[in-house]
Amino acid sequence: MARFDLSQYETVEERHARALREHPDLRVVIVNHTTPQDRAAATWVVEARVYLNGDDQAKDLPKATEWAFEVDGSGMANQTSALENACTSALGRCLRWAFAGSKGPSTAEMSKVARGVTPKPSATRDWVAESEALTDVDELRLLWREAKTANAADDILEKVKDRAERLEGSTSVGEGTDAGVPSGGRKKPTK
Repeated sequence: MARFDLSQYETVEERHARALREHPDLRVVIVNHTTPQDRAAATWVVEARVYLNGDDQAKDLPKATEWAFEVDGSGMANQTSALENACTSALGRCLRWAFAGSKGPSTAEMSKVARGVTPKPSATRDWVAESEALTDVDELRLLWREAKTANAADDILEKVKDRAERLEGSTSVGEGTDAGVPSGGRKKPTK
């Protein structure tokens, strides 16, 4: 497990609100630099620019710039919002660089670190290798859910589940939830 406390990090929303309080004429521009080749790889690439005021923006003198990318389908939110997540990531880092009072990475960035997430196209992800590298059942549950959402093959899902069971040291990981590895491969009844 990660050795840091997520509550010690600002959310991007908190960071942005603080910057606006300190600089009411603050301007933020997000530029989508995604190429057709990026889209073919299910990737979004964006740049965030922060200007202290309209005059700086008119002269194209940003206080800071930062880039980010996300991959469609590489997690729950990226199933539908990969572009938005890339924009938020770029903005959070840009605000951090623009204002010395920021507390480093945002909560969202550190959550990815806590889960060991590295964006990869789901078609090229090695779910089994990732599962073998994990040592926490909760992280395996998250990985299983990502693999299931990415339509990984049943045999791959079974191998991830088996890894969780081996780690747990039992024949069942537990009932699981919609966000985790189900026990015994059974589907939960729907109501």
